[in-house]
Amino acid sequence: MKNILIIGATSAIAKECAKIWAERGDKLFLVARNEENLKDIANNLMNKENFFIKTFCLDFNHFNEHARMLDIAEKELKSIDLVLIAHGTLSNQKECEVNVELTIAEIKNNALSTISLLTHLANHFEHRKKGTIAIISSVAGERGRASNYVYGSSKALVTTFASGLRQRLNKF
Repeated sequence: MKNILIIGATSAIAKECAKIWAERGDKLFLVARNEENLKDIANNLMNKENFFIKTFCLDFNHFNEHARMLDIAEKELKSIDLVLIAHGTLSNQKECEVNVELTIAEIKNNALSTISLLTHLANHFEHRKKGTIAIISSVAGERGRASNYVYGSSKALVTTFASGLRQRLNKF
């Protein structure tokens, strides 16, 4: 049995992972920005058996709340073994092309918020000398495409950051 933190728990991939892990008997701490959807997911998982599932609503762009959320997750789970980061939004490329503020907001949400979370998690796991972080990025980050380069560049930033972080943490 593992203690698993799922950040972006309302994404389709995260929901399927949560289902598998809940059926396996793992303890789950689900985090998402939409409280109603988050509660629905938790209720659907809990209807199957008597699983340990806690939820936390978070706007991922409130970076100052990331450490608090992780502290609460750690207390509820007693310890975090695995983290899945699956949050993000698919940018409206056409709107981003004419709206700098929207472009920056999309990069903040899809890249910078993930980097903030990864930094907190890496420090936590490095101190403990154990733990697993899984991040869902995107093939869109492999090269710029006219149809989604704001989204793609955000994912490229996450992928490159995660690559360096993996090398840093590989020693434990």
